[in-house]
Amino acid sequence: MTRHLGFILLSVFVSLVLALMPLPIAFEMYRPDLVLLVIMYWSLALPHRVNIGFAWMAGLIIDLALGSPLGVRSLTYAIVIYITASNYQKIRNFSVWQQAMLVALFLALYYLLVFWLNHFLLDIYFLPQYLWPVLTGALAWPWLFLLLRKYRRHFRIR
Repeated sequence: MTRHLGFILLSVFVSLVLALMPLPIAFEMYRPDLVLLVIMYWSLALPHRVNIGFAWMAGLIIDLALGSPLGVRSLTYAIVIYITASNYQKIRNFSVWQQAMLVALFLALYYLLVFWLNHFLLDIYFLPQYLWPVLTGALAWPWLFLLLRKYRRHFRIR
C-alpha cells in the first residue's frame, strides 16, 4: 500500500523538480504546469488515491516553491482535480488525443483562474502569451500519459 503511494509521490516530486528547473527566458512562457498534469493523470488512473486533498497539498508546495501568493495554486489545483476526478470514468473512455483536448480545456480553466486570483491579489494584467502553456500542456499530455501508464503498469500501482 505505502509502496504504491511512494511511487506516486516520486512522480509528483520529479515533476516538481522539472517545474523548478530554470529554462532560458525565451522558453519560460511555454512551460506547462507538469505538476498539475501528473496529478491529473494520477487522479484519472487512481481517483481513490489521488484526490482533491492531494492536489491541495501539491498546490501549497508549488506556491511555497514559486513564491506566489499562498493558496492560489492550491485552490486552482483542487478545482481542476475535482472536475477530473468526478468525471474520471467518462474521461478514461476517450482516446489519448481526445483526452489532450480535455486537458487543454482544464489547463485553460486553471491558467484563467490563476490569472483571475493574481489579478485581484497582485494587480497584474492579462496578456495572450499567458495561455501558451495550455497548448504545450495539451501537446505534452499524450507523452506524459503513456510514460506514466507504463510506469504504473510496470510497478503494478493500484
